[in-house]
Amino acid sequence: MARRDNRTSKREKRSRRQFLGDVGKGMLVAGVGSSLAFELDLIPSAFAAGGDPLQFGELESLVDRMEETPIARLQPALKAELDRGTSLKTLVAAGALANARAFAGEDYEGYHTLMALVPAYEIAEQLPSGQQALPIFKVLYRNTARIQGAGLVGKPRLHKVEPAKVSFEEAAKRLRGCSRQRDMAGAEAYLARMVATDPAQAYQAMQPMVHDDYEVHRIVLAWRAWDVLRLTGMEHAETLLRQAVHFCVKREDAGHASELRRLLPELLEQHALFGREIGKKKGDAAWVKALAKTIFRGSRAEAARAVASALAEGFDAESIGQAMSLAATSLLLHDPGRNDQGSYGRSKGSVHGASVGVHAADSVNAWRAIARVSNTRNAIASLIVGAYHTAGQKRQVSDDPFHQGGATEVDATDPKRILGQLDDAVTGRDQRQASRLIAAYAGGGHPVEPVFQRLVGYAVSEDGSLHAEKYFRTVQGEFASTVPELRWQHVIALARVTASEYGTPAPGRDQARELFPA
Repeated sequence: MARRDNRTSKREKRSRRQFLGDVGKGMLVAGVGSSLAFELDLIPSAFAAGGDPLQFGELESLVDRMEETPIARLQPALKAELDRGTSLKTLVAAGALANARAFAGEDYEGYHTLMALVPAYEIAEQLPSGQQALPIFKVLYRNTARIQGAGLVGKPRLHKVEPAKVSFEEAAKRLRGCSRQRDMAGAEAYLARMVATDPAQAYQAMQPMVHDDYEVHRIVLAWRAWDVLRLTGMEHAETLLRQAVHFCVKREDAGHASELRRLLPELLEQHALFGREIGKKKGDAAWVKALAKTIFRGSRAEAARAVASALAEGFDAESIGQAMSLAATSLLLHDPGRNDQGSYGRSKGSVHGASVGVHAADSVNAWRAIARVSNTRNAIASLIVGAYHTAGQKRQVSDDPFHQGGATEVDATDPKRILGQLDDAVTGRDQRQASRLIAAYAGGGHPVEPVFQRLVGYAVSEDGSLHAEKYFRTVQGEFASTVPELRWQHVIALARVTASEYGTPAPGRDQARELFPA
């Protein structure tokens, strides 16, 4: 705990006059923008390198240990915490706060770890009691390893920030402009102002900034930063939501998203979607399949226009979301596989990790989740941008589904035998056979739960190139929310991804298994 004591002594050295001066400068920064403020030497320490560190109350000691414990001793230390009565939920909360403070949504491996925390927690709830810690320890191990490997112990990227002295409404109006101008100081000050009033409304006010671009990590991080608050508590909303602000500001590229920024308001106006409630018309399987085909095969603009038209016709968000999700899964099922050896354990022919299909599926899942918790305007915009995001990628995949054609005969009447063969296909890294087996299983009318029970172990044991937990939970969620005639496409894709990712064990797996033997 030496680092925390050192930070406390530094804070005590700050005079009252220095502190009040910094606060005043912070308000001026929010008004004039960070670029001019730097020229005028008005950036307070909270906005510059250094400044007062974030503190997390009762969780601070655990957060510190998440950052500082040598990686070889981390999992035994976490096991000792559980033995003392600390809950898995508390461990996840501390891991999320350590992640946000260290990475601020600016580190590739760091924000992937943040995105995996809630899925890992949800997977844990599906496992036997003696095994529930395994998926969580997997992600927390990755979290600490990256904090230490990136040299961020004692050098966090997030510090305290002073809220702007403007109304909530004014802060909401200015946030997206700050993002577009790469004004980090202003964006953080306005977010802090809104969160102090109402975190839920602050999240709504952030959405126009999120809708400004369609990069996959922007969307998934924006969702998971909100989603994890159900484990940390709303008192940490500012810390976690700042990650999305940092990502948007750092990745601002108006040229990349210029068509989207022009098209979205055009479609909202053209179809009179401003102030309109989302309809309740349910699309049947044929309608969902047709819209999915349009999104899968069309350009980004064509897909956005199709979804805007569907909203204008009164179709509900769930029907439209199903089509988006199936289009994303089609990308995965048509993917010929990587043509080279990639990073993070991705081999030639693989489709796991940062593949076009997995990225598309995870992003649609996030868009749908954001739409479900959003006001009407943001929900409509999320669906349109989500369709735009998913489409325009057909050129990256083949015309025919990877697993169809020349299929080996499978006895669909014996589900246990199919599941045994599935294990053989996964451990043999036979993506085609794994997919075909699940297609046959589905055709036999068997229940899905035994398949998930069989595949979840691989989602925990394998590294998955940072995506295993997210994608497993994406498939479970999309299966549950898709019409019965089409839902098995998601599970077929999961079987393929599982076979693709097998063979690269998650770092720390063997040690965790020793701590929690089956």
